Amino acid sequence: MFRIFFSFIFLVSVAIVAQQPTREDSLVGSVTPEKAWWDLLHYDITVKPDYPTKTLTGNNKIKYKTLSGGNSKMMQIDLVKPLTIDSAFQDNKKLTFHNKGNIWYISLPKHSKSKSYELNIYYSGKPVESVSPPWDGGMVWAKDSLNRPWISVACQYKGASLWYPCKNMLYDEPDEGASISIIVPADMTAVGNGRWVGKKLSSDRTAKYTWKVVNPINHYGISFYAGNYVNISQTYQGRKGKLDMSYWILDYNRQKALDHMIPEAVQTMKSLERWFGPYPFYEDGFKIVEAPYIGMEHQSAIAYGNNYTKGTFKGKDISKTGWGKKTDRLIVHETAHEWFGNSITASDIADRWIQEGFAGLAEELVIADLCGRKAGEEFLVARYKGIDNEKPIIGRYGINEDSSSDNYIKGWAVIHMIKTIMNDDEKFRKILQGVTASFYHKVTSTQEIEDYIITKSGMNFKPLFNQYLRTTQIPELEYSIKNNELRYRFTNCIDGFFMPVKIDGSDDWLFPTVSWQTFQLKNNNITEINTDPNFYIKVKKVE
Repeated sequence: MFRIFFSFIFLVSVAIVAQQPTREDSLVGSVTPEKAWWDLLHYDITVKPDYPTKTLTGNNKIKYKTLSGGNSKMMQIDLVKPLTIDSAFQDNKKLTFHNKGNIWYISLPKHSKSKSYELNIYYSGKPVESVSPPWDGGMVWAKDSLNRPWISVACQYKGASLWYPCKNMLYDEPDEGASISIIVPADMTAVGNGRWVGKKLSSDRTAKYTWKVVNPINHYGISFYAGNYVNISQTYQGRKGKLDMSYWILDYNRQKALDHMIPEAVQTMKSLERWFGPYPFYEDGFKIVEAPYIGMEHQSAIAYGNNYTKGTFKGKDISKTGWGKKTDRLIVHETAHEWFGNSITASDIADRWIQEGFAGLAEELVIADLCGRKAGEEFLVARYKGIDNEKPIIGRYGINEDSSSDNYIKGWAVIHMIKTIMNDDEKFRKILQGVTASFYHKVTSTQEIEDYIITKSGMNFKPLFNQYLRTTQIPELEYSIKNNELRYRFTNCIDGFFMPVKIDGSDDWLFPTVSWQTFQLKNNNITEINTDPNFYIKVKKVE
């Protein structure tokens, strides 16, 4: 998700980290026995939002495969109150269930190992409403500028159980994809993930829109939108052939989409396919859907609310360099999440830097493609001041705790410094494409990403990863100059830390460790040095 209103996110993050995890946190965030015995295969969701009462009714047919057999099983399903499970069926037999807070336990009959089954859960109620979407999560009951109902949902942080019953775990995605049917008043249009399957009108003046994705999809990547939409479609000749790109916009914004959204999306797709490799969901197509909030990376149906402007926040350049207004950063960032976040998903939200760091890198790379490498670098370096270092980027595992808000810029800085140290854009591009190919449609972890980059680059980036992902310390390069000899070392860092850095304004590289080293300067008149601003470090002259 896009990093905006930093102060709000930061305060939420501090509040979360200050709390001791509850039993429910552990039940949601860990692989409990009631989750471990079954593998999720497919979701078939039907939902009927009612705008006047702000309620939902619906059902979710969950197809799953058993990983172990035996007598009766207990299945854990997550659904956040006030929503409630009304009934559950398997093979037309009604099942018993009970709940403890937002955790629901369904009693299932004897299962055979390695067999597929389907569970149909009916639910209803008044779901949590998002007060500040998409940051706090929940349903969005809005109105467009003509005062017509406009409905959506955003639930990355707290999870999809805010609006439908599911296995609220990032490690287990439905391998066979998902379908979603949205029932709305006949004068509205409903949009979901993937490709449109059909529309069915009913005598009660409602319309049922069905959409389907065939690829794996994370739980919060499933979403829907309902409003007075019109569609514009095009065929893009991409790296894997013809890609369907479509745009669902409010009817009165059609011309804005033609003038702004479509050129920005095509330009972004071209650049990201060059750096990251082919768009990962050709089978499901690519969509941008206008939303009543700033944006979200819903798979193959990304939410857009940036007012058809370049930059962010109604045309603002958050970097204050000018480069931030060269692209519609919302389109770039959320499109990048199709590779990092949707195709490649962190198995625990504590590792969300993987998704946000690479999406931030995408912003830099698109600017660099348009305006030159230096422009992209300046855009990022100006953002360093937004890093707070209040807690490490990686959060606590197993309790569904979102990681630090620094996972955006600092996570991006980690990858950017690796790119700078490698000093070979072509090799770096091949590593990026290797990552997207090796972890294609998979869940992964920080450790796996680290190991891949270290192996393929042939460079020991382990100290860099440990320093910047697992501590809040900013390494400080201490130095002194005497008789044209530069003495230098790193302080305020982990034991054994080392990282090459380049002297600003020259081609000379230093290889500092925690021990003093020397370097013979070429210019006798140098009394002070600084390092290349691409490195997120501090520099201090000492006597």
